[in-house]
Amino acid sequence: MVRAGIIGLGWWGKNIVNAVQGKTERIHFIRGVSKEPDSVCDFAARHEFELSTELDDVLTDPRVQAVVLATPHSLHPDQIVAVARAGKPVFCEKPLSLKKAGAVRAVEACRKAGVVLGIGTNKRFWPAMPALKKVVDSGMLGEILHIESHYSNENSGAHFSAWRDLPTESPGGGMTGAGLHVLDSLVNLMGPLKRVHGQLIVRKPQPDPYDTVSVILEFRNKVSGFLGTVRASPFYWRVHVFGRNGSAEAIGENELVVRLPGGKIERSSFEKIDTLLSEFEAFADAVEGRAPYPITPDQMINVVAAFEAIIKALDTNSTVLVN
Repeated sequence: MVRAGIIGLGWWGKNIVNAVQGKTERIHFIRGVSKEPDSVCDFAARHEFELSTELDDVLTDPRVQAVVLATPHSLHPDQIVAVARAGKPVFCEKPLSLKKAGAVRAVEACRKAGVVLGIGTNKRFWPAMPALKKVVDSGMLGEILHIESHYSNENSGAHFSAWRDLPTESPGGGMTGAGLHVLDSLVNLMGPLKRVHGQLIVRKPQPDPYDTVSVILEFRNKVSGFLGTVRASPFYWRVHVFGRNGSAEAIGENELVVRLPGGKIERSSFEKIDTLLSEFEAFADAVEGRAPYPITPDQMINVVAAFEAIIKALDTNSTVLVN
């Protein structure tokens, strides 16, 4: 079992602990760090881990074998580097960085230290998504021509934190929230992006924002695409791949629809799983050498490079080349 420390115990940090603690024999939290310890001391006591206020308390504790970051976005690269230099594997909630340079620095620090780097994009583990990738990789759709993706939810209004309102932490409307999940899925399915063109329309700012993001995409392999996300709209997820010989569409967590020539339609439904638990078990397996973490460092960097270009495109309502 991997003994871990978690840094950041806000809304999402608590979700991680609730999903993992006592639910698996592969990873267990023994320490937590919060800048507001009084607000989480009961939570820490309930989950039986030691609470403190500084990252260094965890980095210098020889009992801690891995570190999980659920902290503000801009802190991630420096914190990843610090954890790697302490010789500990690190799992970072998305985004890995807000800029490609930060992502490269984080990945290189972990490579140099020889430690595992995991990234928190749990939608990769929704049963419909690996099933969609299997269909795409099988070749049954023929030459891939186009991909569309959309993810909307109401989390921004329901779980507001002051730091999330800062443009330096959450640029691009819903991009750091829902948008990054579909962007990660697009890179996983189609590879690196070449150029993006973005539009952000804001009707109501934080808290409880009303805004929409629309991004036209071109991948390096000449596949075209679209990414959309709407904050304040009820949950909706769709990733749809169009090929010369058919299309395949993941709808929500557990449904896959494949459309083939002649009007043939194949529908598959999958049992729901706890994807937070699944991604942390995958991280623990990587830490203990049982299997590589399923999201590669190159993919992590490519997602951040595309994200950085999208934010620039949204800011300027223009077309931007991906670095």
